[in-house]
Amino acid sequence: MASSFANPLLAAPTRPLPRTVAIIGAGTIGPDIGYYLKSALPGLKLYLVDISREAVDRAIERFRAYAAKALAKGKMTESQAAAVTENLIGTLDYRDLADADWVLEAATENIELKKRIFAEVEAIVRPDALITSNTSSLPAAQIFAALRHPERATVTHFFAPAWRNPVVEVVRWEKTAPEVVEHLRQVFCLTGKVPLVTADVACFMLDRIFDNWCNEAALLLDDATAAEIDSVAGEFVHAGPFFVLNLANGNPIITETNTLQAEMEGRHYRPAPIFRAVERWLTVVPGRPVEVAPALAAAIRARLLGILFSQTVDILDRGIGEAADLDFGCRQALAFRAGPLDLMKALGAGEAGALLQRFCIERPGMPGARRPLDDYQDFLRHILVDELDGVKVITLRRPEAMNALHDEMTDEILAVIRRYEHDPAVAGFVIVGYGNRAFCAGADIGRFPRLLGDAEGAAQYARDCSRLLVHLDRMQKPVVAALNGMVLGGGFELATRCHGIVAQRQAWMQMPEVTLGIVHGIGAMVVPYRRWPQAAAEFHAMLRRAERLQATRALELGVVDALADDYRSLVLTAVERVKALQGKVAGVPAGAVELGALAPIEPKAASGQPLSAEVIAIMEQAIRAAAAAPTLEAALEVGYRAFGDSACTAAAREGISAFQEKRKPDFTRTP
Repeated sequence: MASSFANPLLAAPTRPLPRTVAIIGAGTIGPDIGYYLKSALPGLKLYLVDISREAVDRAIERFRAYAAKALAKGKMTESQAAAVTENLIGTLDYRDLADADWVLEAATENIELKKRIFAEVEAIVRPDALITSNTSSLPAAQIFAALRHPERATVTHFFAPAWRNPVVEVVRWEKTAPEVVEHLRQVFCLTGKVPLVTADVACFMLDRIFDNWCNEAALLLDDATAAEIDSVAGEFVHAGPFFVLNLANGNPIITETNTLQAEMEGRHYRPAPIFRAVERWLTVVPGRPVEVAPALAAAIRARLLGILFSQTVDILDRGIGEAADLDFGCRQALAFRAGPLDLMKALGAGEAGALLQRFCIERPGMPGARRPLDDYQDFLRHILVDELDGVKVITLRRPEAMNALHDEMTDEILAVIRRYEHDPAVAGFVIVGYGNRAFCAGADIGRFPRLLGDAEGAAQYARDCSRLLVHLDRMQKPVVAALNGMVLGGGFELATRCHGIVAQRQAWMQMPEVTLGIVHGIGAMVVPYRRWPQAAAEFHAMLRRAERLQATRALELGVVDALADDYRSLVLTAVERVKALQGKVAGVPAGAVELGALAPIEPKAASGQPLSAEVIAIMEQAIRAAAAAPTLEAALEVGYRAFGDSACTAAAREGISAFQEKRKPDFTRTP
């Protein structure tokens, strides 16, 4: 299952991005896939193909409606919204697809129909045009068996809503050329998706989880109601299986997919007979559970966890997918509250193992673990690690949070650095963000809200969050930050503690903490002034007014060492910078630094948002005291304590509450 690079954007492109795409099937998911592509690839020519003119017209109208809604919400500009419906062509004639670079089929889940479609498509398109199917369950080897050029064909399985859901499975099957899989991974990553590579088996990776989760729920209906099962399932998913089946009219799908699994892998996968007799389920909406008797709830819980763990170990034992991808996909594509491996970890090997063993007894034939359960936990959940020319490239992969730091990601980065920092074969490290939107959008607020009003507790929290940064301060092997997009808050603090910084030309940095009513706790009031005193005025504006610093300006100031035009050249530039810094890592200057005057300012952000004068005063006092501190350690301690002081202000309570409630803070209500 391994690819050339864990991060798709590190590989040299083998094809240009598609200029013309055709989507066959203008019904439910096809137009949504098309809308995602048109939104992500300006100038793309897109064909929507169907046997019904009415379906095509409805699909085009859906594009207009989506674009209008995005414009009204401020998520698109007028020019971006207009581009969505430009070069959008509805057709009933396959001959119009002759110039397509990529034909993506999203028709009915019928294998004979798909074979007919692909035979007709292959007779028209160029030999090098990509051909993919959006099937959720049918193996590629069956769908593409009759193609003359199967090496350019595979499955690209999207999840609803396809224009928003970040996950897409890319199937690696025996006849697909490896460069085709790598190209698709790159295209998806560049356009905001997270491609998960899976083996070519029935239902691939994520639908094996979803379909069997739903099927097991239906098998429990002899003892419980749909509402009771969904209520218990709410511990693990945002919406219970029967609610989702109603939403997607999914009963026939489960019947088809589990029949396929039963034919290919054994009778224990047979669909619950009730799926053929019921169209809709009497259940509960998410968040409104019914009361379930404790013994019944325990039995339902055990079976649901049993099927989840059974499918998880089977997927990993058979190499159907990777552990981190499975957990990510379950959370992001299937709306599980936690991935199955995280659930197993939280329960512990003893309890999880007992649940799995019980399930395999109750459901003979279902797969069990082939190795100790603790062995399944040996993987990196939130970062990817690659090697380029003797340099370890660490990719922050939390795209759902724009690669924001949290404790587990921090510890994973630190563990990888500690593993290789004394290895003579490793020249150094590059840290980069996943995708093309963000390097790192700060840090999750974690347990900080519970520490409001506790100055010492909040200061200690800042010290704890600095463990990776303090380690970087002491390193002799170079670490370079490669800024591939926006850099916010804690992400900027991480970058400034690296020994070099390179950036894509359009990248920008911002310190928004003041807009939350707090100061920066892990070095932003200290390190930038010591490393780049010539840029003090810009740092004052970033800290006190949340002004953005563009990468081009940061280069002029010496904060950024070099600029790059695209992601891969950015990482290659960072690797070169690592080589140049070998044996020359100086660290953050230890002594006091002279600051220019901190001129008084109106408590207002660059955006116009009113700010807290009290918090700005705490910040200014900390900046001056940290600059005068005789050692780096003493200066950092000033920052930790100032963070603790800001946590005790009314502004912090208002700012953090507003953040959690997704509203703008009103600091005029605070003293």
